[in-house]
Amino acid sequence: MSRSEKFFAHRPALAATALAALLLTGCSLPALTQAPESARPAMPERWAQDGGSAAAPAVQALWWQAFGDPELGRWVELALVRNNDVLTAMARVDEARANLELAGSAAMPQVSASLPAAANRSLSSRTGQMVHVRSAQPVLQASWELDLWDRLGQLSQAADRRLQASQADRDAVRLAVAATTAQAYIGLRSLQAQLGVAQSTVGSRENAVRLADDQVRVGYISQLQQSQALAELESVKQSVEQLSLALERQRIALMQLAGGGGDEQARALMQTTLHGGTAMLDTIELPALPAPGLPSSLLERRPDIVRAQLQLAASDSNLAAQRAAFLPQVSLNANLGSLLINALDYSPAKVWSIGGSVLAPLFSGGRLQGQFDAATAQRDQAAYAYRGVVIKALAEVETALVGNQLLQSQWQHAREREKVLERSLGFAKDRYEAGYASYLEELDAQRNLFAVQQEVLRLRQSQLENAVALYQALGGGWQRSEGPV
Repeated sequence: MSRSEKFFAHRPALAATALAALLLTGCSLPALTQAPESARPAMPERWAQDGGSAAAPAVQALWWQAFGDPELGRWVELALVRNNDVLTAMARVDEARANLELAGSAAMPQVSASLPAAANRSLSSRTGQMVHVRSAQPVLQASWELDLWDRLGQLSQAADRRLQASQADRDAVRLAVAATTAQAYIGLRSLQAQLGVAQSTVGSRENAVRLADDQVRVGYISQLQQSQALAELESVKQSVEQLSLALERQRIALMQLAGGGGDEQARALMQTTLHGGTAMLDTIELPALPAPGLPSSLLERRPDIVRAQLQLAASDSNLAAQRAAFLPQVSLNANLGSLLINALDYSPAKVWSIGGSVLAPLFSGGRLQGQFDAATAQRDQAAYAYRGVVIKALAEVETALVGNQLLQSQWQHAREREKVLERSLGFAKDRYEAGYASYLEELDAQRNLFAVQQEVLRLRQSQLENAVALYQALGGGWQRSEGPV
């Protein structure tokens, strides 16, 4: 009988050993359970606030272009390339891809080579003399675990789902960075506009103070009215300083989003934003409200929800792999080499071995059960995490839809109030010049107009930021990639 025939003659014995081990461990195999029913998110049939007609435009991938400001687009695109959170998320994708390769390699045959060598000096029992013996044994080793119960396959599948989850996480980070950058740019433009109104008001108040000084000298008004004019001037000057500080802080925040203060591109773009471009907030268009679709459509439109889905699927695969660990593991091993002693011209002896092994867990002190219970708890955590992401997403869309309607109404009321106060200021000036009212009445009208002008700008900023939040809540036009990214 040849060597190969002798080996394969023992295969029934190996199979019998595996069957016996399976029977011994089968009685203790734990049952797989489903995720808790309480972890299932409840999806409403429709939005409480539909936000508009069914003919509203869908969310586009480059949604920031809907605001009609090329400079805003340049800031967002720069942040998507240079932002540190985006770069970190991309590195996590690389790590997940490497882990997938590592998990896949466990199911492949493992081949290695070794070259043990030794030298010793001992007393020969035959001749009574000291002899030197040098030996070397180059060996080629191969091993392969037969994945009979798909344990390694489940681990590889879990790694693949984690890779897809990391890709969705990267896209979620990109969406968050784009939205945050857009809102920071809108905030910067709003502060510039508010500062422009404040500086213009300072000029008018300085003229008013000079006029009050002249009128005090001729006794036309009292020093009380003059002091009120001075106080109003100082108040507006203080507002200018406050707005300047807020603008500088907003500039730093925007630079940080785009890669930090040391980034040359960000510095050059900031110079254009602050000095080369217009500071009017009206240059940013309020886009038409995008169609929210059905609430259930969020499950495929938001990358953070898809990430949570994939993480839940990965935990299911890991749980199945932990269950398969209770079953016997079957491995094949083979060694092939040569044995060389002393002389290089010595004809080496061939050395080989081939065999298999069955490792059946009979008693582990509760280790396997503990690992399975831990994997079950991790799966349940992933299920609740998925539910939490869905609840958060639904709330974000509803909040943005409600905000769109109410902020528009507030802005319109503020605009009407601004028009009324402009007329009131004109009436107060006419009454003062005609001698029917004191200068304090005109100062009060100026104060009210300045306050509402700032409020109009802040409400427009809130409208634009809310539109950005809605785009982000609807997934920003994201579509799941079917292939490797």
